[in-house]
Amino acid sequence: MLGWGGNHFTPLLLLYRQHEGYTSVEVDLLFALYVLGIVPGFLVSGPLSDRYGRRPLLLAGVALGCVGSLVLAFGAASVPVLGVGRFVSGVSVAVAMVVGSSWIKELSAADHVPGPVAARRASLTLTAGFGLGPAVSGVLAQWGPAPTLLPYLVHVALTLAVTPLLLRAAETRHGADRSRPLLADLGVPRDVRRRFLTVVAPAAPWVFGSAGLAFAVTPALVASRTGADAVVYATLLAVVALAFGAGIQQVAIRIGRWTGGRQLLLGLALAVLGTLLAALEAVLLSPPFGLLVAAVLGCAYGLCLVSGLTEVQRMARPDDLAGVTAVYYSLTYVGFVFPVVLAALAPLAPEALQLVVLAALTLAAAIPVARNLRRA
Repeated sequence: MLGWGGNHFTPLLLLYRQHEGYTSVEVDLLFALYVLGIVPGFLVSGPLSDRYGRRPLLLAGVALGCVGSLVLAFGAASVPVLGVGRFVSGVSVAVAMVVGSSWIKELSAADHVPGPVAARRASLTLTAGFGLGPAVSGVLAQWGPAPTLLPYLVHVALTLAVTPLLLRAAETRHGADRSRPLLADLGVPRDVRRRFLTVVAPAAPWVFGSAGLAFAVTPALVASRTGADAVVYATLLAVVALAFGAGIQQVAIRIGRWTGGRQLLLGLALAVLGTLLAALEAVLLSPPFGLLVAAVLGCAYGLCLVSGLTEVQRMARPDDLAGVTAVYYSLTYVGFVFPVVLAALAPLAPEALQLVVLAALTLAAAIPVARNLRRA
C-alpha cells in the first residue's frame, strides 16, 4: 500500500495539466519532487530500523503515507501544496522500500528461503504496489467522480484496512548495538565497497529511470494523439510497464543461470533498447507503439531492480542490511530526475535526440558493470 501511495500520482500528471493548467515542467517537477523526500527517508529509516526494529519504522511510514495522500487530495489547486504532499509520500515510500525489503528478507531467511528468492519477494511486493496504484487511481480519475480527490481517499482507506496485518508480523531486529553513531550504520562496508561502486551503483539510476520514461515521458510524447483519453492511456502504460516488470522478476533467477550471473547487464541492455524505442516514438507519435516502449522499459526496470537488490542482500551483513539497502535505493531514485531534465531541455533539443543521448549514457553505465560482473 505504501508503494501504491508513491506511484498512483503518476497517471494523474496529465490530469493536472488539463484541469489545473499546470505546465509540463511543473508537472514533471511534481513527479520528481518526492525524490527530495525519498532520499532522506532512505538514509534515515534504514539505520533507525537496524537499531530499533522494523515494525516501529514501518508503522511510521504508514502514518506518513496517509498524511501524504490527504495533502494531495485537498491541494490540487496549489503546486506548493502538491509538492509538500509528494515530499511526505516520498518519505513513506522510502520506509516501505528500505525497511520493508529488509524485513521481508529476514522473515524469508527465518524460513530458510534462498537469498535470490527473498530479493524477488521484496521486489515483487514493491512492483505490485507500484502497479496497482496507478491502475486503480487512473481508472478512478478517468471515469469516477472528483478525479483529483477520490483516488487519494481510496488509498488512505485501503492503507488503514491492511495496517492490522502489519502488527502480526514477527519483529526480526533485537539487541542491536546502539552505542556507535547513527551515521556509522549508513554506508557500504569497506570489504564490499568496490563491487558496490562498480556493479550496483552504475546500474541503479536506470531502475526508476526506465520506469520514469515509461510512466511520464512516453504518455506526454503522444498526448496530442490521445486527447480526452490521455489519463487512461497513461494509466495503461504504467500497468503494462509494471506488469512486464513483475513478469520478468519471476524468471530472474533462471535468467541469471542463462547469462552466467550477468542478468543485471541484460537489464541495462533492455534499458538501452527501450530508450531508443522511446526516441522512435517521439517521431512516430503512435499510441499502440507506446505500449511496446512501456513493455521493454518495464522489463528493464524489473530486471535491474531485482538484480541490484540481490547483489545488495548478498553483500550486506545483518547489522548493515537496511543501511546498504538505503544507499542502493537512493541511487535508483536518481532516475526519476530524467523526465524533469528532458522536459527542461525540450526548448533546446528535439525529444528524439535527447532520448538517443540518454541511451548512449545508459550504454556507458553498462561498461563498468560488464567488466566487474566477471569477478565473484
